[in-house]
Amino acid sequence: MEFPLVTTSWLEANLNNPQLVLIDVSMSKVVGKKAIEYGRPLFIPNSQHLDLETSLCDLTSTQVHAFPVEEQFTREVQRLGINAESIVVFYDNQGIYSAPRAWWIFQAMGCKNSFVLDGGLPQWLSEKRSVVSGLSVDEAVPGHMNGKLQSGFVCDSNYIMDKIVNGQLTLIDARSKERFQGLVPEPRAGVRSGHIPGALNLPFPEVLNGHCFKSPEQLSEIFLNLTGSNNTRLVFSCGSGITACITLLAAVVVGYSHLILYDGSWSDWGSNSALPVEC
Repeated sequence: MEFPLVTTSWLEANLNNPQLVLIDVSMSKVVGKKAIEYGRPLFIPNSQHLDLETSLCDLTSTQVHAFPVEEQFTREVQRLGINAESIVVFYDNQGIYSAPRAWWIFQAMGCKNSFVLDGGLPQWLSEKRSVVSGLSVDEAVPGHMNGKLQSGFVCDSNYIMDKIVNGQLTLIDARSKERFQGLVPEPRAGVRSGHIPGALNLPFPEVLNGHCFKSPEQLSEIFLNLTGSNNTRLVFSCGSGITACITLLAAVVVGYSHLILYDGSWSDWGSNSALPVEC
């Protein structure tokens, strides 16, 4: 996997690259940090939009924010004009929030030439780069990319239970310390408080510096202090599989491999009374 981040300067220099597909994946609801609010719509020029909660979510699943099925993913990427040679860049309006989720879905579906804009729209604006008030109105020529879910990118609660019993994985929970320790109620009705037994807590804001990721050196120190090894199989969890991808992407930045997203995350585990909980 190539380095997963692109800079604002790189993006500005490549805005007119015919192979670039620039996608805004901002979400309407922000959890775990104070949301950045805008008085009017603002986008990086030539952006298209992709809705993570509908277009890239399996709405037939009972799971919150379930991974899209292959047919759904294929339909969306072809609509966006994405081909094998496309350079896909994601950003969101919070800096680093929902873009890593879109990136991991694309990676899992075999679209490897995809990246995240470090700092997103807030960093772009702070550097006084040009913005527009609307999305691209040019209809994309339909692409021919086909999605196929790769093995080893996502897992379910059965996988977690099997592996934690045998000590075969390290699970990192990106929720706040208060939620992780069960000190506050969960935001979703019917979901217990606490965390998966044996999980480690790394709240996602701790891998960020302002709008951007911390330096690779800082991130490396964070993960080594947390896990004690860079050869550990890491599984990432959060509330519903969105912010877990932030800490997962941070691990990719510093060279970790064997990374897995528990897509159901705590909304799945915490709502199943048959599964054990720690506080």
